[in-house]
Amino acid sequence: MVDRRRNGLDHLWDLLLVIGTCGATYYLARNLLSTLQGTLADPDKEKHEQARIKARANLQRLQKSREYGESDQGDSSGGARRGPRIEDLVLNEYENMVALEVVPPEDIPVGFNDIGGLDDIIEEVKESVIYPLTMPHLYSHAAPLLSAPSGVLLYGPPGCGKTMLAKAVAHESGASFINLHISTLTEKWYGDSNKLVRALFSLARKLQPAIIFIDEIDAVLGTRRSGEHEASGMVKAEFMTLWDGLTSANTQGLPARIVVLGATNRIHDIDEAILRRMPKKFPVGLPDKNQRLRILQLILKDTKIDHEYFNIDYIARVTAGMSGSDIKEACRDAAMAPIREFIREHRANGHLMSNIDPRMVRGIRTEDFFGRKGGGQILQQNHQKAKSSSDEYEDIEDESNSGARIVEE
Repeated sequence: MVDRRRNGLDHLWDLLLVIGTCGATYYLARNLLSTLQGTLADPDKEKHEQARIKARANLQRLQKSREYGESDQGDSSGGARRGPRIEDLVLNEYENMVALEVVPPEDIPVGFNDIGGLDDIIEEVKESVIYPLTMPHLYSHAAPLLSAPSGVLLYGPPGCGKTMLAKAVAHESGASFINLHISTLTEKWYGDSNKLVRALFSLARKLQPAIIFIDEIDAVLGTRRSGEHEASGMVKAEFMTLWDGLTSANTQGLPARIVVLGATNRIHDIDEAILRRMPKKFPVGLPDKNQRLRILQLILKDTKIDHEYFNIDYIARVTAGMSGSDIKEACRDAAMAPIREFIREHRANGHLMSNIDPRMVRGIRTEDFFGRKGGGQILQQNHQKAKSSSDEYEDIEDESNSGARIVEE
């Protein structure tokens, strides 16, 4: 074997190899440290980026629906209803999380005409909430006395239309509607819930006129107790501070066009300070006979009826004490009765189920509401009383239904 002396070129290549290795090692180490640092600084970076993209798309849909509504209605209010353009908004990571809860009006298929029996409340909501919020120029002669209230509370028994009324407000108001879920304010990091509450009101100010809807508000803003968790108490304090604090009005002293709309069936569990911030309170109670008749007409408007054997006035009478949701379920059970009868008849005759013609199914009759034990205990009891003693039943109905009233503080 012959020894070969290393010349200068070999040393040069060795030097270049060492420099390249060191450079590659430095580049990889820097990228690794940068990635680790970013992950440690913001472990939810990917989630926040996805929220930003989705929030931007959601708000752009809101902008399109707002522009369409203005062009369709010929808005002449001088831009009072129009909020800032979405492209001009700069949102932080917490506002992006809240922006996912903004609901475009076209996503809600419920309007005021779809609600039966709440005409008085609907008119009051329009005149004292929606119009001052979206068209403040109409009330400029007495501003801020006639400005929109800071909060509105819908309360009453379950199933009487509180959430449905809130949906109709979102659909027809033209204001930005934030449907706040309890899970949105619940974060694993200490203090993030407070930042989300602050982002809720900062986003509402950017999108005003805005309505913040909280269903089952007693679960979020319930009465404060001594044994309550510290984080929960801090969220309530932050909410009340931003709701009616130093930044709740502009430099002219006019309140921000933001309304917090709450719904509950446990009004006594809501904190007194929260109730004070909701001067408008609407009791949504059980419907009276005229209201039940209107609800039945809306529910059964697209249903096949056997008019010869159907008495809607009697059904409206025997549904006393039932909520709107109960009446809908009773109509669902009654609509199933003709289908069940037709299917059993075909089975008995040995016909194939695939050959059934739905046009041959008879319409709903009055007796279909009372043929099933699962149709509702109140309905069955009222039916028995109505058959045995009409006078006795009328007295019970008058005592149990006093109609809807509007209460203000």
